[in-house]
Amino acid sequence: MSAFASKPSRVARRPRSDRARPAPSAAPAEHAVARPVIGRRLATAALLIALAVSVLLSVPGLQPVVRAIGAINPLWVALAIGLELASCLSFVIVFRLFFDRVRARDARALAWTSMASGALLPGGGVGGYAIGGWLVHLTGAPTRWIVRRSSGLFFLTSGVNSAAVIGAGLLLVAGVAGPHDFARSVLPVLLAGAATVVVIAVPWLAGRRGGSSVWLEGVAVGIRDAERAGRHPSWRLAGALGYLGFDIAVLWVAFTAVGHAPPIPGLILGYSIGYLANSLPVPGGVGVLDAGMAGALLLYGASPVHVVAAVLVYHAVAFWIPSLGGLLAYAWLRPRLTAPEPVSTP
Repeated sequence: MSAFASKPSRVARRPRSDRARPAPSAAPAEHAVARPVIGRRLATAALLIALAVSVLLSVPGLQPVVRAIGAINPLWVALAIGLELASCLSFVIVFRLFFDRVRARDARALAWTSMASGALLPGGGVGGYAIGGWLVHLTGAPTRWIVRRSSGLFFLTSGVNSAAVIGAGLLLVAGVAGPHDFARSVLPVLLAGAATVVVIAVPWLAGRRGGSSVWLEGVAVGIRDAERAGRHPSWRLAGALGYLGFDIAVLWVAFTAVGHAPPIPGLILGYSIGYLANSLPVPGGVGVLDAGMAGALLLYGASPVHVVAAVLVYHAVAFWIPSLGGLLAYAWLRPRLTAPEPVSTP
């Protein structure tokens, strides 16, 4: 059964003369259906294998975490896991705000799979959104709608990230504890503000071009959807805030567990800048994310003695919770995506 809900279409009645004609052989139709079904099964199996292999490749790189966690009070570890679960559930909530035409249980599984893809595969969050969009397409959703809703979700969550960077930078400019020089306080604000202006201008530029591609039009409409969601608050919008906020809280807990956390504005900026390294094509971001985030946090006043251990613990929690949850969700979802004859229902 398809996860994508649509209105049933009316079928026009055929004339009686047509009803009397013998039915054509069903063999060609069966072959036509078999080919796409086999393709879906192979493609979805390849994704499952890629996710599983990425998990296995990441295990050796995360072995130092065992030593770091060994010196931490288990209550701190439990709190970090709980906060990461809250972050993942927040993403599920905001995912369903945009993919409201997907059945609830399938939308939840798709959201978890998207998070696992972002954590395990190259490309980070953007790759996760792309995988999620492809899986939604397998449910029978039209490409134009998927591009529109995926871009809306992406730009809403990115907008929350930009707002966090701008807010943290302005706090440093205002004199809150942390570095106050131009490069570490004003420059992040200017870059995040400029990126926001460019995104807001995309719909206007697409409208002036005329005859734009389906992808550009979908992105432009998605940006408008994200803006509309911000102007008409829903309780599901809290998911976009929780997705980022709870994840940053995991990093704060990791620092507190091993020593002393840097001031909140510096923690937010170090987190955001460090995650830029996650776009490099390394499975699980092992090593790359750790080095990038540790270096950025050092710039914002994190203790050199504790930063490596804190980042390793944070990355372990932020990696394994969405990865394992997404693998389980995708294993449950895959048979539904490879059904031979998906049926759309209201």
